[in-house]
Amino acid sequence: MSEYNLRSAAAIGTGLMGPGTALTLALGGLETTIVSRDADRAAAAGAAQRLTGSADFDQAIAAADIVIESALEDMALKQQLFARMDGLNPRAILATNTSALSITQIASGCTRPERVLTTHFWNPPHLIPLVEIVKGERTSPAAADAVHRLLRSCGKTPVIVRKDRRGQIGNRLQMALVREAVNIVAEGIADANDVDTVIRDGLGIRMPAYGTLEHMDVAGLDLALSINDYVVADLYNEPRAPETLRQLVRSGNLGVKTGRGFYDWSTRSADAVKAARDAFLVEVLRYRRGLQSRQTNCLR
Repeated sequence: MSEYNLRSAAAIGTGLMGPGTALTLALGGLETTIVSRDADRAAAAGAAQRLTGSADFDQAIAAADIVIESALEDMALKQQLFARMDGLNPRAILATNTSALSITQIASGCTRPERVLTTHFWNPPHLIPLVEIVKGERTSPAAADAVHRLLRSCGKTPVIVRKDRRGQIGNRLQMALVREAVNIVAEGIADANDVDTVIRDGLGIRMPAYGTLEHMDVAGLDLALSINDYVVADLYNEPRAPETLRQLVRSGNLGVKTGRGFYDWSTRSADAVKAARDAFLVEVLRYRRGLQSRQTNCLR
């Protein structure tokens, strides 16, 4: 039996990640508080009866069974924050939503590092099912298991990352794709639009139903080995980001925020792109729920 009884939560952060995470927990049945410097702004994000806002950091942390932090990706800031929370609440699980930073380092100033872990929600957190639970060097199995059960009860698909490594699972895979996508554009093999089209309408469209390693097994590992040996020798393999990406940043072309990156955003709408993304995700989730329901009925 787990030593953790997770009935109440506090979510720190007023960007998309904080409120989205809080909404997920509230809809999963937890009494959830969004912690913000401005109580009115925090409460405005509430969309469920169990969701409240608070500007009283100490009180919200002290009352929670689990805290999920989504502050800036700054190691010193997170270390200070977790050390403070560790002193405020000796019983709660303390989690960070970092996508890259070491949870072992974040927990280094805590007196109870066994209850500190990462819960990496993917953006947008209220729609993407995946949450990566990363164990630090001293995270207890009981804490990780309790959070895994909690997230499953909230409708998420949690996975346990057993080693605290840069990028966890998802970002390690994503960065491998990112650097080769940039390299393909840099070498003139294809332009940015065609690269994204191949990702969306080729390998990407089957991924929700057909994992990469599963695909390799089905196709045959002998074929996979042959293709790997042939292709990988020509891939980008430097231990740093591609120079083309560095040049874009140096020139001030940062994407949507400056109007130009790989695309010219003066003729495109980032809001429209995100709205289309979210609409697609909603339809995928509806389909999956319907499929699961049909499968359940067939087994009865």
